[in-house]
Formats: sequence, structure tokens, C-alpha cells
Amino acid sequence: MKQFLLGFDVGSSSVKASLVDVESGQCAASAFFPESEAPIKAVKAGWAEQSPNDWWQYLKLSLRKIMSETGATGDQICAIGISYQMHGLVCVDRNLQPLRDAIIWCDSRAVPYGERAFNELGSEQCLSHLLNSPGNFTASKLAWVKENEPELFEQIYRIMLPGDYIAMRLSGECNTTASGLSEGMLWDFKENRPAQFLMDYFGFPSDILPNVVPTFSIQSTVSRAAAEELGLKEGTPISYRAGDQPNNALSLNVFNPGEIAATAGTSGVVYGVLGDVRYDPQSRVNTFAHVNHGDETRLGVLLCINGTGILNAWMRRNVAPEGISYADMNDLMANVPIGSEGVSVIPFGNGAERVLENREVGASIHGINFNKHTKAHLMRAAQEGIVFSFCYGLEIMRSMGMQIENIHAGRANMFLSDIFRQTLASTSGATIQLLETDGSVGAAKGAGMGCGLYKDHDEAFASLKRLAVVEPDLANRNAYLEAYNRWKAEMQKDL
Repeated sequence: MKQFLLGFDVGSSSVKASLVDVESGQCAASAFFPESEAPIKAVKAGWAEQSPNDWWQYLKLSLRKIMSETGATGDQICAIGISYQMHGLVCVDRNLQPLRDAIIWCDSRAVPYGERAFNELGSEQCLSHLLNSPGNFTASKLAWVKENEPELFEQIYRIMLPGDYIAMRLSGECNTTASGLSEGMLWDFKENRPAQFLMDYFGFPSDILPNVVPTFSIQSTVSRAAAEELGLKEGTPISYRAGDQPNNALSLNVFNPGEIAATAGTSGVVYGVLGDVRYDPQSRVNTFAHVNHGDETRLGVLLCINGTGILNAWMRRNVAPEGISYADMNDLMANVPIGSEGVSVIPFGNGAERVLENREVGASIHGINFNKHTKAHLMRAAQEGIVFSFCYGLEIMRSMGMQIENIHAGRANMFLSDIFRQTLASTSGATIQLLETDGSVGAAKGAGMGCGLYKDHDEAFASLKRLAVVEPDLANRNAYLEAYNRWKAEMQKDL
């Protein structure tokens, strides 16, 4: 009888489910719902909420489809893993029912609460214990609820992250992880326990947090009610959960200090593993407990760039010849030399950037010569500018003591561009490995580690397909670095 691992990826756009064949390590089936983007409620500017029950309904639909497609039964599923959108807030009552819609990661209403806490508690206290400013994370979102919805706050039995909520619906039990609490600014790295000083500052009762369980462990099991509702087997272990960025790193087999996971979709993320408890004094990057943080220090340092794929898409709509594809754009750019013959594009046109200490520098184009520069120069300079923003963040990571030698990425979005990935490899000096995976498949393999089916991550990801390797172009590295330094000089004029 075939055996499978089941992974869920609970995003803000959809919920994806995947079955991974235990014997081959390959994905047997995947599905996601809704097939059009899930709605986000924005009652006021800057707000973003979703119904936790909607996530559950999407999960049921995606699970039903993959079970039907493969003919798998609940008896064949060995364990369940969960990846989820980070930093959200779910509040439930004593009957484990949501008291309000979830305040999700992109909701900005809590910014003043985090800033006030950072200023009143002091940067040294916050950064040395939380490794970040309280910012706009889960703890600050709860502070907003406490002040603005006091009657609802009094009814809260437990708060949870989105992945904790899904695990609770599967099992009937409330629990969370140190990695999860760290992403909500609720984990104290000095004390190695929930951040009581921040809880006290905001006036939260200490029992509002769920019990803490290890990231890789049998955290709970599928309840009889959930088994009947979903067609699963009662007692199936739920043995892994992590936020989407730590889970993306896991999916790309990034576990050790110096390894980097990168994505470049609408926005871009660089997520590196650090082996010591350190932080950026200017809080330009976020630092969380990585999935394997425990006896050995393993921290995930996260850089987010808002305007990556969105800039490339803007160039396609507004600069590229009418009707051109991204592949055709890349072909046109290939005729332009490294450094775009002096054109630099600053890519920060999608809002304030944490890496720039939340300054609004916008997007801009520098160095245009009307006599020689073309659309292709602008398009290449845009891709180079995105890469250079990544490299600017990598400099911060290196200043924290990270040795960066390998970047792991999926062959998708901006990483489909030869120019983008060669520029990143050559400017950063790191080798890029392009791999075939996704978040729900990674969550399934994490579940295999958590239930003991795999002895370690090397065994879990032995079947991970390497699609390409991009080495730094050493012969032309000076040209890449010259272009980067020119870009950085232009960018710093705006800071």
C-alpha cells in the first residue's frame, strides 16, 4: 500500500494541498483553492483581514481534489505538515471559535503600537531580546485589539497564528512553536521562553498564548470530528508547522549557517540562516527562529524588497514593445552590456522599505543618455536594480556575521531570467542552485521529519530536483561590482 505525506500551505491568496509519495519523495498531486485570488477585507485604508473559516473551507476543497485525483485514503497518510502566512492574528474563545476575522500579515494598523513599544521599552531591550522592533507584528496587532475592541479582547481564550489555527481545527488542540512566537515578537531569545516583558508592557495575560511544542514533533493528532469531516484517519500525526518564509527555506533544503533561500515574485525575499544570536542594530532586516533552531542556534534573517517582480511587470506594461513576453524581454536585454551602459534603476516604488529604515525613496532612473540608451537598457537596468537591492540586504546580513556562499531558489518568476540570476550570482559572489519544489511539498516533507519517517533533512530532501546551477562570472565580476557601486551611490543620495 502506497504511503503519503500531506502538506498544506495556507497563504493569503489560496490554500494549497500536496500529497508526497513517501517511497519516491515526489509530489503525487497538488491543488489549491480558490482558483481566483482569495478576498481580503479592507474596511479601512491599510487594513487587511480574512476569515479563518474561509481558510478551512479552501483546505477542504484542495484536500478533496488531491485525494480524488490519486485515489488515496486517509489510512495512507502518515503525517501532516502546515506552512502558513506569517504574522497574522487569530483570536478564539473558549469554544475555540474565532471572535473576529484574522488580522493578516499585510495589515498595517498596528504600526504605531509597535513603534511606541520600541521607543518606551528601548532599542537595546527589544533588539537584544526579540532581535527586532515589535513593529507591525502579531503582538502589536493584539495591542490594537486590546485598545480598540476591549470587550472582544476580554473574551479571548487563546491567540494563534494562521498555521496554529489550522492545526487546531485538525486536532482540537491549541499549540504553537518557538519559531511561530518569534515571528509575532512573542519569543525572548535571551530567556529562551515567551517574551514576558513585552506581554507585561502590553497588558496581555500570560495564558493567552498556546502551549509551545517543537517544530518537528508529533504536536497533536487528527481528531475524530476532523477525520470525519475531511476523510482522514483519526490519530494521524500533525508533526510540523512553520511560517511561509522559514518553510520556503526548508523546502529549498536551507538549514545551515551561510545558506540562503531567495524568492522574487511580486515582492522579493532573501532569507539567510545565521548560527549565532545577533541582530542588526538598525533593525533593517527581521530575525526569527528558523525551523531547526533549538540545541544549536539557527536563526532566519529575512530581507523583504517590495518592488521586485512588480517593477519588472511595470517595465513590461509601460516600456517594453507592445505585446512582448517576459522571455522576449530577456532576449532584448541580452544585447545590452553588464551595467546597462551607465543606466541605474532604483526599484523602491512600492512603498517604504524596512531595509532603508522605512524611508520612502520611491523608484527612479539615473544616467540616461538620449543618444544611445533604448528600451532594452531600461529593462536590463530594472532587473539589475532589483538584484542590487538584494545585494544591499546581503551586505547587512554579512555585517551580522553571515558567510554567504550558496543561494537556493525555485526556477520561477524573476529566476527564470538568465540576466537576473547571473547578475545575482556574480554581484554577490554566491553560487545559485535552482530547485524544483514549493511550500506545500516542503510542509509535507517537514511532517516526515517531525514524525521520524526521515532521520534528517538530508534524507527528506534527497529527491529534491536540482534544475540548474549558476556560478559567479569571475571574468566579468569587476563590471558587475562597478555597476552595483554606481547604483548604490545613486540610491544613497536619496537616503
